[in-house]
Amino acid sequence: MEKNNELVEKLVHINRITKVVKGGRRFGFSALVVVGNQNGKIGIAHAKAKQVPDAIKKANELAKRNLIHIPLREGRTIHHDIFGKDGAGKIKLRYAPKGTGIIAGGPVRAVCEVLGIKDIVAKSIGTSNPHNVIRACMKALSKQNSPKSISNLRNQKISEIVEKRG
Repeated sequence: MEKNNELVEKLVHINRITKVVKGGRRFGFSALVVVGNQNGKIGIAHAKAKQVPDAIKKANELAKRNLIHIPLREGRTIHHDIFGKDGAGKIKLRYAPKGTGIIAGGPVRAVCEVLGIKDIVAKSIGTSNPHNVIRACMKALSKQNSPKSISNLRNQKISEIVEKRG
């Protein structure tokens, strides 16, 4: 995990690709990377190169170019439970109370850490392929509605939408 320009870069998966040519085998590498500012901005990217460091560098640059904003509740969790699906990757993300921590495996944990989520319960269903799981996670997170966006849609105040917890 590196910090530069307040962006955290996390390598999720490296894959070795082999191309068989006349003289033997040519190896290439693909890297899957998530980048975020730990405050609601996140980008994911996948890049290929002949060497591992080059693939990681390319993926990091791509991810930085494709940053999107995800609204967080109290800057620590998601607003409501959501389900996301991409290909065979299915994921269920659940809101969690303060102090729960990140209960998620592999690729989803990396996404939550760079996004700045501190309390969440996540379950990956179906495939364990990191590419599909991360894309499903991103779809789920972008489907999320914040009280602010709902208040704009309904032309109401946020206080009218958010239920009072007593």
